[in-house]
Amino acid sequence: MNVTIAPSTLSGIIQSNASKSSMQRACAAALVAKGTCIIKNPGNSNDDKAAMDIIQKLGAKLEIENEKLKIESKGVQPLSNEINCGESGLSIRMFTPLVALSDKEITINGSGSLVTRPMDFFDEILPLLGVQIKSSGGKLPLVIQGPIQPATIEIDGSLSSQFLTGLLLAYAASNASDVAIKVINLKSKPYIDLTLDVMKQFGLKVPENKNYEEFYFSNSDFDYAQSSYTASSTTLRVYTVEGDWSGAAFLLVAGAVAGNIIVKGLDVFSTQADKAVLQALMDCGCKLSVQAEQIEIGKASLQPFHFNATECPDLFPPLVALAANCNGKSVIEGTSRLTHKESNRAITLQEEFAKLGIQIDLQDDLMIVHGGTDIKASTVHSRHDHRIAMACAVAALNATGEVVIEEAEAINKSYPDFYEHLKLLGANVSLPITN
Repeated sequence: MNVTIAPSTLSGIIQSNASKSSMQRACAAALVAKGTCIIKNPGNSNDDKAAMDIIQKLGAKLEIENEKLKIESKGVQPLSNEINCGESGLSIRMFTPLVALSDKEITINGSGSLVTRPMDFFDEILPLLGVQIKSSGGKLPLVIQGPIQPATIEIDGSLSSQFLTGLLLAYAASNASDVAIKVINLKSKPYIDLTLDVMKQFGLKVPENKNYEEFYFSNSDFDYAQSSYTASSTTLRVYTVEGDWSGAAFLLVAGAVAGNIIVKGLDVFSTQADKAVLQALMDCGCKLSVQAEQIEIGKASLQPFHFNATECPDLFPPLVALAANCNGKSVIEGTSRLTHKESNRAITLQEEFAKLGIQIDLQDDLMIVHGGTDIKASTVHSRHDHRIAMACAVAALNATGEVVIEEAEAINKSYPDFYEHLKLLGANVSLPITN
């Protein structure tokens, strides 16, 4: 579908959407933490739905009660010989090691851009753990047969921390003892903090984190009375999905460039990597008040900023929209992290923002955004990438005329309510009429 956004002034209060990073990890933890779990504030994005479908196929029972998600699980007991991760990079990387907890041969597939993403990590690592694997030249589909046998291994964490997340959950579910996962070049460390926090909240055995270079599962006494390993069907855990800093980053930038708004539902003490957007917002000089219950943000004369997004690459799109509105050249580091996203985001941002009259230079690991020039009315394309669609929408709020976003439904991957939330804040958004 096409969405048209006209220049707008924003005001009002909005509740942040649920974090898919938190939601998907909670689904995985609920699967391997035997017993019953209630997940409050469950997400409804396509990635969240993929995770829920996966854990059902792996044996969990799901029920929605009063806007809460109830999950009952006896561990990984596959009901199907195939799972589909949709377009979710986290799901494929996190659930593949969990599929390997079973001795059943299972095919793991996906759709869209996920089928082109490299998965040769599993070809190299899983055989070291006693798991049989067949892939299509390092791409999907994967055919996995366990059971996984935890061992001390070394992995490369430079492509994504999500591979490590899956291994940590699988090791915990396998009752790993006196083994370690050693990691070199680990990126996106805050996401590993989130994984470890979720594991703790679900009663899983949490490894010792040795400076993000080694995660050691000891053979010391573990309180199995409180753990998932001896949990019965009456064990009840309650987990609340956090507000999403990744999605809220676009709302916060929208407030900084187009008005005065209040965003609620964000934990300022969260381990989510994209909370770092606050630093860029402070550096550019917008009106900003960070409080325990809400964040107030408003438009001001914006100055260029320098930001290192190596640990939080999903911030590139909203930061480009922010930089386009700053008076000068802003520099964002970490473009090497953008190659294997839903699109090659560095190139995509450069090309789509060029249509809006914004020059972006790519130089080594740097992105240089030339702000302060008019954002032009134009037609852009999401490239089937949810964050590109949202970045263009935010930039359009301060354009010289209407901006049309083609294939705008890409937002459903992570933030289905995004356009509606912009409208609630007063944005002039034209959506196609649905029957």
